[in-house]
Amino acid sequence: MNRSPTGRYEPTVAAGIACQGFVPEPLPPVPPLLIDGELQHRLDQAHLALGRLDSLTTLLPDAHTFLYSYVRKEAVLSSQIEGTRSSLSDLLLFEEDGAPGVPIDDVAEVSCYVAALDLGVRRLMRSLSMPASARCQIPP
Repeated sequence: MNRSPTGRYEPTVAAGIACQGFVPEPLPPVPPLLIDGELQHRLDQAHLALGRLDSLTTLLPDAHTFLYSYVRKEAVLSSQIEGTRSSLSDLLLFEEDGAPGVPIDDVAEVSCYVAALDLGVRRLMRSLSMPASARCQIPP
C-alpha cells in the first residue's frame, strides 16, 4: 500500500524538554482513501471480529462486574512492571478498608492506576457513538 504523509513534526516543549510533536493532517484525508479489494477484505474481517466480540457481551451476566475485575487485574499487572509488590487480593482488601499484606504505598499506587483506568473507560463510553442500552453502566 502506498502511503502519503499523514502529518508533520513541529518543535514543541513538553515537561520543560524540547522535542518534536506530531501534528496529524485534518480528516478526511486528501486525496480520499482508496478502498481496493485487499483493504475491503480486511475491513470486512474487522467488522466480523467486532460483531463476534459484540455478541459475546450478551453472554456476560453483568458487564460492570467483568469490567471491574478486568480493570483491577490490569492495574496490578501494570504496576508490577514498575516494581510494586501488590496483588489483586491486596488491592481488593485495600478497597474494602482491610489490611493488605504488602506496604500500603504499593497498594495505593495500584489504586491510582485503577482510578486512571476507570476515568479513561468513562470518557471512552461517553465519546463512543453507541446506543445507551449497549454501554456498560459505570458509576460516576
